[in-house]
Amino acid sequence: MFLREVFLVFIGLSAGGIIAAGVFAFLVIIGVFPRLIGATRTNKHILLFESVIILGGVLGNIWDIYKIPIGFGGNLALGIYGLSVGIFVGILVMSLAETLKALPVIGRRIHLAVGLQYLILSLGIGKLIGSLIYFTGNFGQ
Repeated sequence: MFLREVFLVFIGLSAGGIIAAGVFAFLVIIGVFPRLIGATRTNKHILLFESVIILGGVLGNIWDIYKIPIGFGGNLALGIYGLSVGIFVGILVMSLAETLKALPVIGRRIHLAVGLQYLILSLGIGKLIGSLIYFTGNFGQ
């Protein structure tokens, strides 16, 4: 019985590590981190970026595995976390769209010459409003 549990722990941690490595590799391949560093003009702090990315991945996994509660800040900490995650997802989506060169293709297919940025903004605002309605209306419980 003990050997089976040790084996399951090993398999679970190995699978989680492989998935996390795949996600980070995907983010590096599509150029999220180099674009972020270039946009903020912080080339001299690349080692800090690498350390923070690795630390965030490790702490996120530990937080997920052990279900560590956030006992400080309450709603303020949750708001800062939500804003940070939203900014990251926005950067990820724009980097992916730029990498795949999807924006010109969408513009040609829907025959939109001007205003593609407003279309993207409206999609993002719709996602925000839908998320706010979902989470403030207790629809998830």
